Amino acid sequence: MKKVNNLVFSVLLFPLAVFAQQMDYSKTIPFDPSVKTGKLENGLTYYIKKNAKPENKVDLRLVVNAGSILEADDQQGLAHFMEHMCFNGTKRFPKNQLVDYLQSIGVKFGQHLNAYTSFDETVYFLPIPSDNPEKLEKGFQIIEDWAFNTVLTPEEIDKERGVVLEEYRLGLGAGKRMQSRYISKLMHNSHYAERLPIGQKEILEKFKHQSLINFYKDWYRPNLMSVIVVGDIDVAAMEKKIIAHFSSYKNPANEKPRKVYDVPQHAATFVAVESDKEASSAQVQLIYKDYGTPKPVVNIGDFKNYIVEGLFSTILNTRLDELTNSPTPPFTYGYSFYGGTFARNKKAYQSVAMSQEDKQLSALKVLVTENERAKKFGFTQGELDRSKADFLASIEKAFNDRDKTNSVNFVGEYQANFLEKEPVPGIEWTYQTVKQLMPLIDLKDVNSLIKDYVKEDNRVIILTGPEKEGLKKVTEQQVLEALKINISDITPYKDVAVVASLIRNKVSPGTVVKRESNVNIGTKTLVLSNGAKVTYKNTDFKNDEVLFEAISFGGSNLYSTADMKKVQFANGALTEAGFSGLKLNDINKFMTGKIARVNPYIGITTEGLRGSATPKDLEYLFQMTYAYFTDLNMDMAAFEGYKQKQGAFFNNMASQPNFYFQQEFYTYLNKENPRFNGLIPSAATWEETDYTLAYTKYKERFANAADFEFYFVGNIDDKTLEEYAIKYIASLPASDKKEKAVDLGYRMLKGDLKKVVNKGTDPKSNVTIMYYGDANYSAKNAMTMQALGEVLTIKLIEQLRENESGVYGVSARGSMVKVPNESFSFTIGFPCGPDNAEKLTASALKVLQNIIDNGPDEKDVAKFKEGELADYRKESKENRYWLSNFTRSYVNGNSPDEVLKFEEAVNAVTAKEIQNVAKQYLTKDKVIGMLMPEKK
Repeated sequence: MKKVNNLVFSVLLFPLAVFAQQMDYSKTIPFDPSVKTGKLENGLTYYIKKNAKPENKVDLRLVVNAGSILEADDQQGLAHFMEHMCFNGTKRFPKNQLVDYLQSIGVKFGQHLNAYTSFDETVYFLPIPSDNPEKLEKGFQIIEDWAFNTVLTPEEIDKERGVVLEEYRLGLGAGKRMQSRYISKLMHNSHYAERLPIGQKEILEKFKHQSLINFYKDWYRPNLMSVIVVGDIDVAAMEKKIIAHFSSYKNPANEKPRKVYDVPQHAATFVAVESDKEASSAQVQLIYKDYGTPKPVVNIGDFKNYIVEGLFSTILNTRLDELTNSPTPPFTYGYSFYGGTFARNKKAYQSVAMSQEDKQLSALKVLVTENERAKKFGFTQGELDRSKADFLASIEKAFNDRDKTNSVNFVGEYQANFLEKEPVPGIEWTYQTVKQLMPLIDLKDVNSLIKDYVKEDNRVIILTGPEKEGLKKVTEQQVLEALKINISDITPYKDVAVVASLIRNKVSPGTVVKRESNVNIGTKTLVLSNGAKVTYKNTDFKNDEVLFEAISFGGSNLYSTADMKKVQFANGALTEAGFSGLKLNDINKFMTGKIARVNPYIGITTEGLRGSATPKDLEYLFQMTYAYFTDLNMDMAAFEGYKQKQGAFFNNMASQPNFYFQQEFYTYLNKENPRFNGLIPSAATWEETDYTLAYTKYKERFANAADFEFYFVGNIDDKTLEEYAIKYIASLPASDKKEKAVDLGYRMLKGDLKKVVNKGTDPKSNVTIMYYGDANYSAKNAMTMQALGEVLTIKLIEQLRENESGVYGVSARGSMVKVPNESFSFTIGFPCGPDNAEKLTASALKVLQNIIDNGPDEKDVAKFKEGELADYRKESKENRYWLSNFTRSYVNGNSPDEVLKFEEAVNAVTAKEIQNVAKQYLTKDKVIGMLMPEKK
């Protein structure tokens, strides 16, 4: 049979290979014919594509080919400042009317409506409903106003200074301090080193209004802009709208040239070794900058080279992953890639690793060695074949889902075409061409790349990490010495044979004893002979996706306090050992070209498995599930390797002020809870961690498949799923024992409390206001509590950000849960300046009190409903939404049919109910946590 399959495969490939050999590499890559593109007389470029996912939605995007790199000396930070001003008032939407209007049609500020500023561009995102002509017209008015009609009055500019300075404050910390010291070496003698998008604090505080106006007039002009429209629309109608809204604008009479800044070459190797007392991790970056500027991908030959670059990275990173998965990992993670730098016109080959704090030099040596190994010996045919299989599997998945792709994916492609001339051939051409090119790519193509990548000039090495007593700082000379690898000592990579199967034990299939169906929500349920239940929903949301979760009550609440503390931080190591006698690297190699994954978990009150697969590879998901239930490996060496990686990740987390605050705050609130074991493992915690016990407990948790419910959602064939369920799930060990979620009775401290934590040297604070406690759960109250969080967020943004200019972001979130105990939780949080922390806390509580006393505004309740229903209409056409609904219904003990009443439940929420919930739950105990800088 194997010979027949191979024969068929070779026959299929033969004409493909012949065709590929006749390909004209000089032939230009076509532009996707499904995209309408053009350029107005004033130079504005547009892209339009009809795409029905999500339904009745359109993604509008305004792309400005101008960013911080174009700022004059007195404008540093004003490209980003200009982005802020676009949301603060335009000709048609003065002051805060723009955000107010968009919220009223279900567009959430910061979540849906957003923008970003980088060195080279500024981009605005606007997703809006497309089934209403008035809303669609207003959407075009908004992006037109952003482009040309933003209000820049002195009053509005000065009002926004505080908000931008708060965003600047958010970026302060160890990372920024270290970057400010190494960027001059990374971007040596380049303008990019002097134009970080956030800008200079002194300029943001004092710039003249005209400087911002000048930036807007100089760079927000038609010939530097693109308008992108993708969604459930009529293409011809959208083109007319673009012409109507943007044709009349002209470029400045004496327009400034859009200069492209170089990144000069340098013969010397630059080394930056930076440390900081607040750095939370140790990292190594090895960067080889190109000599020239990036070559555009124009023809099929360029496209072939692009594929070769991807195959190269895949192979080398697989080798680095194998080292990471070894019993003595050289780093927590390591990867290499060929790609962009801060500068659009400069690419580089880059190797990166996160290591233990005292092993940066050895991590660097490993990166250098693996690069040199690839350079000296190249890759093996097996590695290339597996890399090709992965590449083809990925592109095939995208092709199979070509009619189910979200609009936002296309928008990003067209933006890259406008800004960087990246090709847009469409997935059909890409898929067919990749299949035709693959047989022509050989080892010589892939092996040749690294000879141009790795060199001794244009090289930069950056080490960043913690600074603390007893840790000796690495010197530049030591770094340079670490680069000197004895090439003669390097041996070829040994490619281990691929294993034959994910399962080593005999599987004894069971049977289906009962079939059920729910026509309301389109599910079918199989009750299996061992008592396990499999429920699945066949959808057409994606052609090539099946999502999975198995869930059972139990979890670590069934452990004694002593046992829980011994296994808490060991649970994550369990899957590092692999299964079926296979190590992780064996499993990963076997799964090459196959798209399926499964991850087991043990929570507080439940345990289970989560996974996904393509329909073609669904059997591998079932096999992994079977193996995780029955044949998990126990490997002490793998556990020790896991500890090393976790230690590198966690050891310095507490040096980061925000994390230190969380640790101290929750330790304080849980001081009466004997099971609270901290947020991260300490050296003492690792000492008492018991991997053997964790393994034993895992086996207990997964000993009874009859106590699990297995859920599948996606493109499912009934016959296939039933076949796999009978074979791999009905055969799992089971018993009649049924477990329940256990409430151990421990609660966080109650009372009107305040905890101030001093950490950090920057003038940064963080405020958390919490209300929580036991409550009678109901779906109605849970929805109303959520609504309270949403409407309060709207009001807090208006007051703390827009009126007081005291915060960059603020949010409120309310929820209720049923398991393990019926309870509620409500949190208000925001970062701010230390001098404003008390005042803004008082303001936030005053805004909340107003809702308690007077109820929310009806228009804000309407905004909540519009936003929630807009999200529901989009998400209810996604597999993940339905899978989440099934598991949530399982935990809460309600029928999954209730989701069909979601719109009704949202529309039923009233302002009075929100006020009542606020009165009932948010007028008693509260806890205020404040992170403040260390006292000098």
